[in-house]
Amino acid sequence: MLILAIDSTAKTAAAAICRDGVSVGAVALDAGNTHSETLLPAVEFLLDAAGVGIDAIDAFACAAGPGSFTGVRIGAATVKGLAFGRGRVCAAVDTLDALAENLSDTDGIACAVMDARRDQVYTAAFDCKDGEIRRLTDDLAVSVDELGAILSGFDGSRPIRFVGDGYDLCWPRLSEALPNAVPTPRMMRGHSAVSLARAAERAIRRGEPFVDAESLSPSYLRPSQAEREYGEKHKEI
Repeated sequence: MLILAIDSTAKTAAAAICRDGVSVGAVALDAGNTHSETLLPAVEFLLDAAGVGIDAIDAFACAAGPGSFTGVRIGAATVKGLAFGRGRVCAAVDTLDALAENLSDTDGIACAVMDARRDQVYTAAFDCKDGEIRRLTDDLAVSVDELGAILSGFDGSRPIRFVGDGYDLCWPRLSEALPNAVPTPRMMRGHSAVSLARAAERAIRRGEPFVDAESLSPSYLRPSQAEREYGEKHKEI
């Protein structure tokens, strides 16, 4: 199966083409431009460079959140647009699942962390062993200190590795508090559309079906800043 995967849930805009879990090509951009400016040109460049026509793609996958509200919407809308007119199926992959996939070949606990601002992270913990990944928590939006308390309750003999754009937020504060925390190599910390495509294939093996473009929906995990401000304002009335 040929999958085109897109991740725009964080600062990096990433796209990859994978065939049966093997990368055909990948691109990642972090040049400071908005995803609305870079994502489609990146996809077009990738298809051209890989020599793959868009009609040859069997399925599309997007990181469906949590993450940047604007980025999540752009990624989902892009995949919907690419898939709908071609009658292709889609996979909405949890962003934290895709991050954990970076560490699928390690042994220990993978803690996916995304900077959610206001000293919070979007996070989930996974057990990685023998190439398999098992969830230990649901997706959470918690403070860094709360995350430390959660992780301290796991098996202290298993190494804990952080992965995601919340790494620099969590590692300095939690590495001393968690004696089993070990550093993650820099090249394994970031968002990877290849990992996203592999997470989509893993979900299919678990029996989770692809959906049509109209049914693809993002996951925000918590209200947007505008929604929070609106709610706080109307509490005072």
